[in-house]
Amino acid sequence: MKFYVSACAKKSGNGDINNPFLTIQEAAEIAKPGDEVFVFPGEYREAVNPINSGEEDRPIKYTSIEKHKAIITGAERVKGWKTLGKGVWERRINCEIFGDYNPYTTRVSGDWFIADFVAHTGDVYLNHKSMYEVTSEEDVKNPKLNPNSWDKEFSKYVWYAKEDKKNNQIVFLCNFDKVDPNEEIVEISVRKNCFFPKQIGKNYIHLSGFVIREAATQWAPPTAFQDGMIGPHWSKGWMIEDCDVYESKCVGISLGKYKQEDNDNKWLNWKYKDGAQTERECICEAVVNGWNKDNIGSHIVRNCKIHDCGQAGIVGHLGAVFSIIENNEIYNINNKQNLAGAEIGGIKLHAAIDTIIRRNHIYNCTRGLWLDWQAQGTRVSQNLFHHNTLPKLEKIEKLNVAAFQGMGEDIFVEVSHGPTLIDNNVLLSDRAIKLASQGVAVVHNLIAGGLVSIGIGTDNGGVKLKDKTVRYTPYHMAHSTDIMGFMTILHGDDKFYNNIFIQQEKRAVMKNVMEELSKDGNRWDDGNINVGTDVFDNGFLSFDEWKHEFEGYCGMGSPDTDRYYMPLPVWTNGNVFLNGAKPWKKEKNYKVDSDKKYKLKLVSDENGWYLDTDIYDFVAEVKSNLVTTKTLGIAFEPEEQFENPNGEPLILDRDFYGNMREKSTIPGPFAFDKSEKTMLNLTNKIAIDTLKM
Repeated sequence: MKFYVSACAKKSGNGDINNPFLTIQEAAEIAKPGDEVFVFPGEYREAVNPINSGEEDRPIKYTSIEKHKAIITGAERVKGWKTLGKGVWERRINCEIFGDYNPYTTRVSGDWFIADFVAHTGDVYLNHKSMYEVTSEEDVKNPKLNPNSWDKEFSKYVWYAKEDKKNNQIVFLCNFDKVDPNEEIVEISVRKNCFFPKQIGKNYIHLSGFVIREAATQWAPPTAFQDGMIGPHWSKGWMIEDCDVYESKCVGISLGKYKQEDNDNKWLNWKYKDGAQTERECICEAVVNGWNKDNIGSHIVRNCKIHDCGQAGIVGHLGAVFSIIENNEIYNINNKQNLAGAEIGGIKLHAAIDTIIRRNHIYNCTRGLWLDWQAQGTRVSQNLFHHNTLPKLEKIEKLNVAAFQGMGEDIFVEVSHGPTLIDNNVLLSDRAIKLASQGVAVVHNLIAGGLVSIGIGTDNGGVKLKDKTVRYTPYHMAHSTDIMGFMTILHGDDKFYNNIFIQQEKRAVMKNVMEELSKDGNRWDDGNINVGTDVFDNGFLSFDEWKHEFEGYCGMGSPDTDRYYMPLPVWTNGNVFLNGAKPWKKEKNYKVDSDKKYKLKLVSDENGWYLDTDIYDFVAEVKSNLVTTKTLGIAFEPEEQFENPNGEPLILDRDFYGNMREKSTIPGPFAFDKSEKTMLNLTNKIAIDTLKM
């Protein structure tokens, strides 16, 4: 059946086109497999709770009749502001509007959240842009610009909320500067979600063409229920496409974990076990409770704009397995710098098993993509990353957790055993790949930032007992959630083939950061912005050297057992190094041009983003071989091949645009026949499905 919804209806009807429902929830109460819900333009101030599941060949579809004209919002508009003078206005709101969840008495909190600042889950919005929460009336009367904000000028718009228990009210005090709030659109978030089932297991639901905005979401760590404005809530087979998702307090789209009553923010609440141990426990519990391909994951998030969220654009622990995230534009994540912790990024996934992240544009985020724990069978392909390092990072005088978590990079792969494939991407931030991990293949990329945390960053943060605080993380049977084993990270087992490394001009502030961290010998982050593979010069072996350590050894009887705990080997082949980028001292079949200074500049206009470069004057003459499953071999710990999610071999014969490569190809993400290519359009890519599922 087809149901229709219109916020402009005078009263709710029976859901046909001539008598539409007034709310989306009315349709969500009765929609069954194969039904379609069409939503007319308008604002829908509701938290939609889908009641029923679809089926694989008969999903339940929710569609905005006009793209981005049906708006589901977690906020309510507030008028009737009373001026107190000097830009300060007051408004009292009865708490009945919040129901059983008051965002202005609920603090942002959870495992891995750094509570340096008291933040509430609610927000005040001026013309659909969130203002800055402060902690006193005095701060409202005399607002100070936030020096850490990426939009410093807007940080003068501040709000403070206090509870009047006697009158059951929340009192808002806001500084709107010279703006009259009664003449503008001012809203407050009152709902936690916009489109999110309350119960788990609501499968095969499609959401298309909506604007989703302004919800009071909670911090979403891996060891807790993961909140989001949109989310399948531990289900299978959702499709979220063509949506504009923005202004979530914490997370825009959650593909993540259900609530485990005995292990929800256990580290924060019980305190006696380290967070890594509680995470191991929640993974094992999830396996017992049905975390597998039959029940969970296989979602698609595509063609969405996801932006201006406090924690992450997309988050997911366990629930994003076997999924595809493609053709999205993700930007301005954590730009307010009002939240801090270890779960921040344009995309932040734990256990991205057989998850494909392709053709996305991720920029202006504190961190671009963070693959944390169990990145196994994960492929990151044909994406554009840039400006994912803090623009205003001052010289670090004292090293602390907030500092190293806040610097950011394009891609962070952490404590995973692989196989993880990063291919045909453009990586333009100061820091390209943070690699506190192993089992990663980096192939046919343009890399203009440093490789960070090579050989470090995988302990649990111990100081006096550092040798006892290594992090053991799980690895899985191939293409499955079944746990094969647990192991700490040995580092290495990395492969760098057919990449272009080009050193950009180093920002002075980043050089200061690198200098401070290198002096400290920091165990988490070395701040590296020097481009090249020479970061493996310190203690990493080639395969032949590593293999030699085991010759003549048959197990017991040798006093030297460190061979099982030393770094794993590294493989390189066919890389190019420009503008002073440096190769590993054991690099094979590489090219260096130290005679010319090459141009590499990212520019944009109303039609898209472009790369202005002359590197192909040199690169077009360098020949490399195609990379295949056979070339890449296996990731050491799970002994799994670099292959397609369906188990078939892969061949990297498509470039950034989806164009075919010749058998004798060139390094980097672009397969050009001629060298005169200089202005490369990076955002209007050919949408070719190059990966088998």
